[in-house]
This record gives sequence, structure tokens and C-alpha cells, in this order.
Amino acid sequence: MDAKQIRSMRPKLKNLLKHFDDCFSRPETRGHLATYVQGQLSDLPRKNCEPIADAAGIPPRTLQQFLSLLEWDHELMKTKLQQLVARDHAGPGSVGIIDETACPKKGEKSPGVQRQWCGATGKKDNCLVTVHLSYARNDFHCLLDHELFLPESWSNDRPRCRAADIPDEMVHRPKTDIGLELYDRARSNGVTFDWLTFDEGYGKSPGFLAAVRERKQQFVAEVPVTFTGWIRPPRVTTRRRSRVGRPAASARLVGGSRPFLGVRAHLEQSPELRDQPWQPFRVKDGEKGPMVWEVKHLWFYPNGTDNLPMEPLHLIVARSVSEPDKIKYFVADAPRDTPLTVLLHVAFSRWRVERCFEDQKTELGFDHFEGRS
Repeated sequence: MDAKQIRSMRPKLKNLLKHFDDCFSRPETRGHLATYVQGQLSDLPRKNCEPIADAAGIPPRTLQQFLSLLEWDHELMKTKLQQLVARDHAGPGSVGIIDETACPKKGEKSPGVQRQWCGATGKKDNCLVTVHLSYARNDFHCLLDHELFLPESWSNDRPRCRAADIPDEMVHRPKTDIGLELYDRARSNGVTFDWLTFDEGYGKSPGFLAAVRERKQQFVAEVPVTFTGWIRPPRVTTRRRSRVGRPAASARLVGGSRPFLGVRAHLEQSPELRDQPWQPFRVKDGEKGPMVWEVKHLWFYPNGTDNLPMEPLHLIVARSVSEPDKIKYFVADAPRDTPLTVLLHVAFSRWRVERCFEDQKTELGFDHFEGRS
């Protein structure tokens, strides 16, 4: 945005930011928020504290202290944001998206930084990772919440954590646990999701899928080619193999049951899926024209954490018409009669959170932010 556009929207921006007044203990601290946000919305080539402060005619140290030293309630700010979304953007077709993003870093002091998979560079790299929950409905989408992923190497080194102002109660947790916490927090603030979706990093975990199911939340999850299960459920028994002794308390597969297979192996070997004709679907309109995928679909029994079949899910195999070697696998928890078009719409809605990440890192200058705490 240029200066004229920012000036024209200043009254609306002022009304929006008033919702967050009580997140700040002092009026002068509160006033810096508008300065910082206007700088993020500007057309400045770099959007860290110094150029934003120079453009506003204030000392750079003022904004640096605002971000790092002055007291403001981050948790209350996120709560108010979620309550605004629940009030103004609720309705049918809402999709929650759990995803993560990484920011490359050169040093060793940024909180949580280490060599790990970095989507921004497409390889294992020195970076920090944050887990996010976003919300999308119709033409609206936004980030709702986030949490730093703290690697075990950091969690086990509390002096290093304290040097980066990471509180002692913050410890290493799997990304799936963080995602569930973000979801639960948004629900407690009134945000409802018709659907939840996430990529194979989360979809590969039967425990995570079971936890989402326990929350009575419909979902569509991308899964890796190695995600295992059965097309026809195997028989399960609690009888002991021997007649001697008391019956076993835990269930097991009946001897001779067919083994579970990965979803790619099912596509190649199982007649129910292999011989099923592909159905073309127009998923959405992209920048280069309509995106058309061919789809196969059936009922699937995933292999649970106990190596027993879970309750059945939809299995969707989608192949790009323009790139036939590009095949995606999804499982969905939804009524049997849910239209495939609906499931595919949810499955391919993750571009919304990717757009949020792109805007955050480019338009809002997050890649320019140099954080040590």
C-alpha cells in the first residue's frame, strides 16, 4: 500500500485496533501499535523497526522496546482476535487449517533454531519452526493462532532457553500436540469449524486422527503413501490362542487375517481401488486456469496405534490431470453420503494458509524481523 491508501483506511484501522486497547497496560505503549501496524502495511522495502520508525518520525529504539521490553498481553490479543473472527466470519463452509512454517536463520540464538526441515528452502536447514492454525470461509482467511516448536535439544538445555527468554514451563512437545492445543483454544473462544484439514505431517499419525475424531470434528487429512490400513476390515478377537488359561483382555487380529497395506500399495494391488475408474473433478480455478484432478474413492479402515483397524474413513486418491505422476492421498471423517466435491474442496483448501504465510513473510516483513527472544 502507498501512503495515500493507508491514510484513507486509517479510520477503519483505528476502530479495529481499539479492540485491543486493554491488551496494553499503559496508553503510550498502546499508541505504538498503530505506528507499527501502519509500517507493516506500508510500501517500505524493509519492515523491521528502524525503517518503520524513521518513516513515522520517531526514534527506532522506541519500536524496538515496544516489541521486546514493554508490557503487553499476547494471549489476550490472540483471544480477542479469535472472538472477532467468531463474531464476524462464522457460517457454513468454514475450514480450519493446521500447518507449520519455517524461517531460515544463520545464528544459534533465535528461539528454537536448529538444523531441521525448512519448507522455505526445501531442505534440512538452520531454521526455526512455528505451528499455526488458520481459518478460511468464502473469500476470508486469516491466521488465528501460533506456537513455537521447541526442539528437544533446546528443551533439554534450560540455560540456553532462559537466555532466549523461553519460560521454564515451555518444553518440547510434538507438533501434533501443539496443533490440538491451538484448535482447542480457538474452540474455547467461540470459533467453530465445519471442517479441519492438515498435511501428511499430521495426517500420518493415527493418534492425532483419533484425537480429532474424539472432538467430533469432521476433517480431511492428507496422508503419506506409507499410511496403512485395510479396504476390507480384518476379523478381530479377544480369544486366547491357547485353550488354557483365562481369556485375554486385549483384542488382536484373527490368525491368517490379510495384512494391512500402504495406500499406494492398495492403489497398485487391491482390485477395489486399482480397477476403479478415475473420475475427473474441477477442484478450483488457479492462476494458470482450472485445476482438474482425477479421483478414486472408497471406504478405508486405517491401522491404529494398536495395529488394529480404526473406525472407517473415506479414502480419496487424487491424480493431477496436467501432471499424472503427481498423486495425493487423503482420508476423511465425514458421513458416507458426503459429496466428493465437498471433500475435495476441503482437501485442496490448504493454499489459504500458504497464502497467509506468504503475505506474512513478504507484505508484512516477517522475514525482516530479527528476534533473539
